[in-house]
Amino acid sequence: MGYVLDTAALAAEQRVEAVNAAMLYASAPCHVLHEDPAGAVHARLEVWEFGEANIFTHRSSGIRLLRTAKLARQDAMPVVALAVQQRGDGRIEQGGHQRVVPPGELLAVDLSAPYDYSWSGDGGAGALQIPYDQLGLPLDVVRRASAELTRSPIYRLVTAHIAQLGHDPAGITADPAAAAATAAASIDLVRALLVSAARSRRHARPVFAETLLTRIRAFTRLRLADPELTPAMIAAAHGISLRQLYKLCADAGLSLEQWIITERLHRVRQELTRPDRRHLPIAAIALRWGFRDPTHFTRRFKARYGVTPSQWRQRAQ
Repeated sequence: MGYVLDTAALAAEQRVEAVNAAMLYASAPCHVLHEDPAGAVHARLEVWEFGEANIFTHRSSGIRLLRTAKLARQDAMPVVALAVQQRGDGRIEQGGHQRVVPPGELLAVDLSAPYDYSWSGDGGAGALQIPYDQLGLPLDVVRRASAELTRSPIYRLVTAHIAQLGHDPAGITADPAAAAATAAASIDLVRALLVSAARSRRHARPVFAETLLTRIRAFTRLRLADPELTPAMIAAAHGISLRQLYKLCADAGLSLEQWIITERLHRVRQELTRPDRRHLPIAAIALRWGFRDPTHFTRRFKARYGVTPSQWRQRAQ
């Protein structure tokens, strides 16, 4: 279970205090300043355990989160937050750097240091909050990278990944074992992002070598619906030969083609449970995820899940 606060269930006069108290639990202690405290304040905050990290989503009316130097000295929380702005322009100031972050872009905040983060009007963000000890990087590398994230060649990859985490944290954390594995992979991606953004030569080579398979899998998951997805395309995107790709997978005990099929079957299975997909034929959903032969797809699905796609959809309904 996650922690959820939704002010829709509260009286108007209770909302400001409830949001302020929830923020103490969800993130680092800070001053919570509402854009219009006497107006229509609304918020929905969620915190979900995610392996050694957590996923924090926050959607609300205009708000400012101000962590002063005094608060930072009182409570040095060793956590870094990587957040994708979901709606409204976010404004972040930390370490002498200021940045406006439009929806769909990524920002990093060192929660152990002073910061000033805000948005005006309806806004929202989804964040992955990681303890520093899980990153295994010096503090100066993390702080230097936070101001230069867009320099990293994997900025878009990590941004898309964290956006997915913030989109459905309840579903992603539903299976603790799967969530722990996904969390470990997410931390690896963030580590590679920070090292490359900070241009730390000392850490770059070992980190990129350690996280190559993680980056390949994240890259592939984002392109499962692409009919042009092939091992050759995956290898080329990561600057390695096809032979190197297969060896990397073999060393990890992974059959690349079978793993891709399994991931695609999982996406089809998820879509078959969605109410907004009930009007779509099963064959159309399967085709969207790369299964061109309906008979072959049905056989694969039943072998994987023990029921036919139509039986699975009926059970879900």
